Amino acid sequence: MCYSAQIRREWKTFCSRLGVRIPLSEYVDLYWSRTRGERVLLPKSLEALFDGVDAAGELAAAGDAGADLVRSGREAIAEYKAQRSGEIEQELFTLRQRIAEADRKLAAKPTKTAADSRRIAQDKTSQRLAWLADLRRTEPESRDSRIYPGWQVPVIVREQGEKLLKPMRYQCRPAGKPASYDLKYPGTYNARRDALGGFWKGQFGVSHGVLVASSFFENVRREDGSNAVLEFSPEGMDEMLIACLWSRWEAPGEAPMLSFAVITDEPPPEIAAAGHDRCVIPLKPEHLDAWLAPKGDLDAMQAILDDRQRPVYGWRMAA
Repeated sequence: MCYSAQIRREWKTFCSRLGVRIPLSEYVDLYWSRTRGERVLLPKSLEALFDGVDAAGELAAAGDAGADLVRSGREAIAEYKAQRSGEIEQELFTLRQRIAEADRKLAAKPTKTAADSRRIAQDKTSQRLAWLADLRRTEPESRDSRIYPGWQVPVIVREQGEKLLKPMRYQCRPAGKPASYDLKYPGTYNARRDALGGFWKGQFGVSHGVLVASSFFENVRREDGSNAVLEFSPEGMDEMLIACLWSRWEAPGEAPMLSFAVITDEPPPEIAAAGHDRCVIPLKPEHLDAWLAPKGDLDAMQAILDDRQRPVYGWRMAA
C-alpha cells in the first residue's frame, strides 16, 4: 500500500512544460472552505500556488480575474491562519492555567495525580507551541509536501480536451457509492492492479489521473514485530508520473467531491527485499496523454502500465 507520498512544491514550470493548466479557483474555494470550519486537509506546500505571484496572476488566467483569484487565495490563507492561531492561543491559555493549578497542588502536597496532570498539560503545551510555530513558518521544509490519505492533493486529469491540475481527495469514493463507503473500504487510496477489472471497473478505462511525486512511503513490519516507515525514491529521477484512477462523487444536498486512488503493482526486487509487497506505477512521459484519455481501451491501458518507467528504488527510514 502506498500510504503517503512526497509531492512537488513548485508547479508553475512543471505544468508549463507539460501543457497543464492550474484551475486556481478550485484551490481558492478549498482555502475559503477551511475558514468556514469545514474539515479540509491540505499540504502546506499548496500555499506556494499563491506565493511570489505578481498582480497579473501568473498562475491564473490573464487579466483582472486572475489577479483577483490570487488575492482571494492569499486572503483565505491569511484568514485561516489567524483563526487557527486564535484557537491554539486559547488552548495554550487553558493549559497554562492547568499547569499553574497543578503546581499549587504539588506545593501543598505532592501527589501522583497532580504530577501526571502537570506532565500531560506540559506535553500538550509543547505540542501546541510547535503547531503555532509551524503555522507561522514561512521558510519551506520538505515535510510541507508530504501528503496522506484524506488530504486534498493536486492531480493531473484531462477534461474537455484540456490537461488540468485539479485538487482531489486522496481516497477514492466511486460515483454512486454512499458516503459510508469511506469507512467500509478505508484502503481505497490505493487501487491494486489485479483488481482494476473488478473492484475498480467503474474507473479503469474511464477516468485516469496522474500524481506527480518524488518519493512514496510505506509501512514495513520488522522482524521484531515493530513497524517502520520507509521512504522509497527512484534513483536518477526527480519526479514520477504515478498512475491513478479518480471519480466525481455527487449526492443530493452534498457538494460534489473529486477523489483518487494510486494504482499499485507487484514490487521490484529492491522494494520486496526491504519488506514491502506493493509499488506505485510511474508512467513514461510519452504515455501521459494516452493515459489521461483512456476511451475504454483496457488493453491499451494495460500496455501503458506494462511499459512503465522501471527505476531502481533507494530507500531510507522516514523521519
